[in-house]
Amino acid sequence: MSVTVGEIRRKTVAWFTERGVPTPEIDADWLLSAALKIPRLQVLLQFERPLSSEELARIRALVARRGKREPLAWILGERGFHNVELYVDADVLDPRPDTETLVEAALELLPLDAPEPVYLADVGCGTGAVGLAIAAARPQVRLYATDLSEAALENTRRNVARLDLGARVAVLRGDLLSPIPADRPIDWVVSNPPYIPSGAIEALMPEVSTWEPRVALDGGPDGLQIVRRLADRAASRARRGFLVEIGHDQGEQTAKILRQAGFEGVRVLRDLAGRQRVVTGLSRSPSAE
Repeated sequence: MSVTVGEIRRKTVAWFTERGVPTPEIDADWLLSAALKIPRLQVLLQFERPLSSEELARIRALVARRGKREPLAWILGERGFHNVELYVDADVLDPRPDTETLVEAALELLPLDAPEPVYLADVGCGTGAVGLAIAAARPQVRLYATDLSEAALENTRRNVARLDLGARVAVLRGDLLSPIPADRPIDWVVSNPPYIPSGAIEALMPEVSTWEPRVALDGGPDGLQIVRRLADRAASRARRGFLVEIGHDQGEQTAKILRQAGFEGVRVLRDLAGRQRVVTGLSRSPSAE
């Protein structure tokens, strides 16, 4: 007797639950949707549909990967983030909903009807999620996307093409702001840098500690090693200001770092769960250029 969609879904949810997968039902629906090439809603509407041996094989292969706690976005090859759909692979962090707080903070500072181009640097771009979401929502944005990892930059390039933003985005390899020529203007610097303290990484959920690139997570002994470097460089180049994502307990320290670098009007913003998530600062003397 053939196994049905409903039966394999129930077994998948139970198996994921045993293995500690955080959202077993949601993940099961996404994987069945991908394996069967049907919309996710149809998974719930086709419970009585019998599965062929080929379909079962595809489902089991995907389910086995998730059971090992491989990030769901890597298995699916994409992730919805803010207002865009992104290609995602194993060379980059899986974009988090919490990071949308950084995008929203930037959009509040960028009026939709601004007549002149706004030059934005997304440092440590990874998938390109932050900068590309901002650029997609603000047609006046001209984006520099920088990263040290060539593999991450290739991911960003794929997403630039996917979103048809090539005319407004430069993808550059190098440390922090250094790949952006000194004569090129930068209005705002945004970044979701590595900010996990080195000693805390192993205690994170397996999707992060086991699978995600360590270089994109490790912020040094207190998590703020790269934030300090970037704040100093952003202070010397950003004409308007600096926005950075942080850990839930790093707001006070990061605000102090930004003030010491010379930023004014420093604010700590919280995400939808009420946790410290973003610190923003304004440049002291915005250029009129």
